[in-house]
Amino acid sequence: MNDAAPMAVMTAEHRPLAISVRGLRKHYKDTKALDGIDLDVERGTIFAVLGPNGAGKTTLIRVLATLTRADDGEARVFGHDLASDPQAVRGAIALTGQFASLDEDLTGRENLIMIARLWGFRGREAKRRADDLLHAFELHDARNKQVKSYSGGMRRRLDIAASLVVTPGILFLDEPTTGLDPKARQGVWQMIRQLADAGVTILLTTQYLEEADQLASRIAVIDRGRKIAEGTSRELKAQIGSGFLHVTLHDQTRLDEAARTLESLLGNPVQRSPEGAELSVIAASAGQASEALSALRTAGIELADFSMGSPSLDEVFFALTGQPLEEEVPKEAAQ
Repeated sequence: MNDAAPMAVMTAEHRPLAISVRGLRKHYKDTKALDGIDLDVERGTIFAVLGPNGAGKTTLIRVLATLTRADDGEARVFGHDLASDPQAVRGAIALTGQFASLDEDLTGRENLIMIARLWGFRGREAKRRADDLLHAFELHDARNKQVKSYSGGMRRRLDIAASLVVTPGILFLDEPTTGLDPKARQGVWQMIRQLADAGVTILLTTQYLEEADQLASRIAVIDRGRKIAEGTSRELKAQIGSGFLHVTLHDQTRLDEAARTLESLLGNPVQRSPEGAELSVIAASAGQASEALSALRTAGIELADFSMGSPSLDEVFFALTGQPLEEEVPKEAAQ
C-alpha cells in the first residue's frame, strides 16, 4: 500500500473503508450523469460498478479520481475529503482509463522509465522499477519493442503497469477489458486478482456481466445515474426471488409469437439472448413454467430446448431495468 495513505474510514461494524460516497450528483445540462449515488468500498477488495453505456460509470470514476468536480454530495478516499483535500486523494490512487495512455513510438520499457522519472525515481531506480513491472506483467520479452507493435492485451497490461509505478492504495479501472479478445481478458482478470491479493483496493467499471461475476466481491448496479441495486453476485440474483424459464425455438420466425404468449401467461417481460435464439422470462414456480410450456405447445410452437434455473446477472439487470445491459443509449446522453 502507498505509505501516504492514511487510516481508512471505519463503518459502524469497524470494517475499514477505502471509499465512502454519499449523495454524489453530477449533471451535464439536462443529463443526470450521477443522481445521488451512495457507495462504500471496503479496503483490499474488488468492487465492480456494473451498467450500460451512459449509466454514469465513467463519470463516477472521474469524480472519485478528482478529474471532475461533483455538483453535490460528498466522498472520502482513505479518509480524505474529495472537495477539501483533493491532493491527498491523488496521492493514494491510480487510474487506468478506457484507452491506453502510452506513447506508441516508445518501447514498453521506455514508457515505464519515463513515467517512473516523472514520479521522481532517479535513473537507475527508474530502470529497476520498469524492469520489475515488465517481469510482473509478463512483458519482459517485449520490453524493447515499440508499443505500436503490441497486441491489445499487451497494451492493456502495460497501461495498468504504468498505473502501478508507485503502488497505490486504490486502483480505478474504467472498463479494463473493453475490446480485448477472451484470452487477453482472462490475462487481465488474473492480474487484477493478484493486485487485490497484494492489498490494493480495486474499483472497476464494466459492461461485462461475466467480468463482475468473476472478479468482484461486491457489485453495484447503476442505470441512468442512479444505483438500483447492490450486493454480492449471489445476493443480486436472490433479489429476483424467482427462477427463470429459458426456451429455444426450432422455428425462429415465431419468436415474437412465443414472447407474446409467455408475457401474457406469466405477466413478466421476456428477454431475448444477444443472438435472438433464446427467450428468458421470470417464472415464480415450476408449476408456472409448466403451464407456459403447455401454452407454447398448444399454440403449435415447437421447442428445440428449455430449462428452468436461477437468474444470471444479465437477467437480474433486465428484471431491474426492463432492458438488457448491452442496450445502447443515445450518444448525447452518454457521460
